[in-house]
This record gives sequence, C-alpha cells and structure tokens, in this order.
Amino acid sequence: MIISDQIEDARTGNAAAQKALFNALADPMMAVCSRYVKNRADAEEILLDGFCKFFAHLPRFRYQGEAALFAWIKRIMVNECLMFLRRHHSFVVVGEDAAEVVSREEEPLAGLSAAEIFELIVRLPVGYRTVFNLHVIEGMEHREIAQLLGIAEGTSKSQLRKAKILLRKMLSLKGVQYVQRKNR
Repeated sequence: MIISDQIEDARTGNAAAQKALFNALADPMMAVCSRYVKNRADAEEILLDGFCKFFAHLPRFRYQGEAALFAWIKRIMVNECLMFLRRHHSFVVVGEDAAEVVSREEEPLAGLSAAEIFELIVRLPVGYRTVFNLHVIEGMEHREIAQLLGIAEGTSKSQLRKAKILLRKMLSLKGVQYVQRKNR
C-alpha cells in the first residue's frame, strides 16, 4: 500500500493503516528519541507518546510527500523528548557566567564521521546532548534553540562547543585519531 493511502486510511481511525504507519516509522523515530534520552524505556515511552500525538493530529496534516511526513513526525518526537527532559528536570545547562572559557578557534569534530559521533552522543550530559542534537542533527540555529529551551543564545553556543570538546576527549580515550582542521 502507498504511504499516502495509509495516511488517508489512518486519518479515519483505521487500525491496520495506523499499525502500518507505526511499523514504517517506529525504528527511525526510536533512533531520534534515543539521541535525547539514555534510558531505552524512557525513549520507548516518548516514542509512544509521540505516536499518540501524531495520530491525534493526523486529520489536520496535509500530505505533501514522504519527506514532509518524516519531517513532521520527527519534529513531534523532538518536541516530546524536550518535554520529557523538562518534566523530569533533567535538562540543566551551565549558565554563561559559569561556563568555562572555550577557544573559538577549536573545531573539535571537524572531519569526523557522523557514525563515530553518534555512538558517543548518548553519553554526553543532558544539556550538551540536547543542544548538540538540536544544532548539529536537527539543523536549528542557536537563536531558535535558545528560544525553545529558554536559555541565552550564548549559553546554547557554549553548550555546543563544550559538547564538541567532550566528544573529542571521549574519542581520544577510545583511541580514535583526530586531525584538527586549520582555519583559513
């Protein structure tokens, strides 16, 4: 069955179409949730909450292709992850005045593959991991992250820079060789 047909059937509450959509989208959405929370049970809970919202709002969704569908449900999952972190008071960022000074010239992750980084993302502290995910993975600007998380834009930048430095240290401890790219 074509995904646009599944969506139309799922809008009307067709359980088989909803199950087919869930089966098609659950694995990539679980990967999204797992990037934000360490505990698999929490990630599964977020996934299910996200799908409940997805199906509840599906009647208002205007299908414009699979890419739009994927982007929409991914956004739902990211928002669910952020709400979960807020509810559990586990999202703590270091204030800009308390943040250690980090050189602007350092670019610790330049030249590393996404696969190398992804393995270590879940080991980052919650604040670092959240900002890293929103900026590097989701492509949000610091201004948008700051508004979304209720932090200063500079704090977002500081959290990202520290996340990158910590990832570099973690990679170094694992014996991954790193070559720093020079600014031109």
